[in-house]
Formats: sequence, C-alpha cells, structure tokens
Amino acid sequence: MKGLFIALGVILLIVCIGGCGYNGMNSARLDVDQKWADVQSSYQRRSDLIPNLVATVKGVANFETTTLTQVIQARASATQIKVDASSLTPEKLQQFQQSQGQLSQALGRLMVVSEQYPQLKANENFKQLQDQLEGTENRIKVSRDAFNESVKIYNTKVSNFPNNILAGMFNFKERPMFQADQGAQNAPKVQF
Repeated sequence: MKGLFIALGVILLIVCIGGCGYNGMNSARLDVDQKWADVQSSYQRRSDLIPNLVATVKGVANFETTTLTQVIQARASATQIKVDASSLTPEKLQQFQQSQGQLSQALGRLMVVSEQYPQLKANENFKQLQDQLEGTENRIKVSRDAFNESVKIYNTKVSNFPNNILAGMFNFKERPMFQADQGAQNAPKVQF
C-alpha cells in the first residue's frame, strides 16, 4: 500500500510540474502573439498616415509624381502582406520586413524631396504629419524591441529542460525574432 501512495505521489508531482511548464509556455506564447499584434498595429498606424501625407504633399507641392507614386505603391504592397503570429516563420518575417523596408525607403525619398520645396517645408500640416511619422517610426522600433524580448522569453521556456519535452509533445515551436535589414548598420547618406 505504501508503494502505491509513493507511485501516486510521483505521478501527481509529474503532472503538477508538467502542468506548470505547459501553462508557462502557453502564457509566453500568448505574450508573443500580443506583442506581434502591437508591432502590426504600429505598422498599420504608419500605413494610415501615409494617405494624409501624400494628400498634403500633393496639395502644396507640384513636383514629379513618381515619388508620390512610389510611396503609394510601397504602402499598398506593405499592407497586402499579413502574417499571423501563430504561423510566424523566419521566411514570412523576412518577407514582412522587406515590404515594410520598401515603404520606409519610399517615405525617406519623399522627405528628401520635400527639402527641395520650401513652400512644402513651411506648410504646418506637412510638419505635423512629418512629426507623426517620426513618432510612428519610434513606436515601431519600441514594438519590435518588445516583440523580440517576448520571443526571447518564449524561446527560452520552449528550449529549456524539462519544458523542451513538453514543447515537443504539445507543438510549441520556437519563434523568429526581428532582424536588422541588410546594410542597416551603415548610416544612411542624405544628399540634397
């Protein structure tokens, strides 16, 4: 009888440890999903601001329309790519980052062109939108950093023993982090 109680005690201990490990990994996974939603929200904010910026620029400046067209096309391309946090793979994350990087480049060209048109620079609406875009870019960076921190915690839980055994049984897989774009370590050159 004593052996039965010991065996039941060991089984109960294993179930409790396994349950705590599963709950910890599940909480970390949900945090990663929420942080990914924050990243997407920050990118959506930028995407929502772009039509206002383009309309303001069109209304004040009369210059080559290719820059505006590139911004509009880059925004359209960036908003077409949807990535769900539960199916996030390094390839999908890279594709998402690439489309957002093209949009960032188009916005950068628009800002450089705006320097050549004093009436645009002096426009209060343009200044406000430019400030909003700068704030949005900062929010994107903060969201990406929070996402990476959350992924680090999740990946640590999933890969450490004994959780790695449970992770394999319950299909908890490591998630990719945001990586800097190629060449991001080089300072951009702005020329007027």
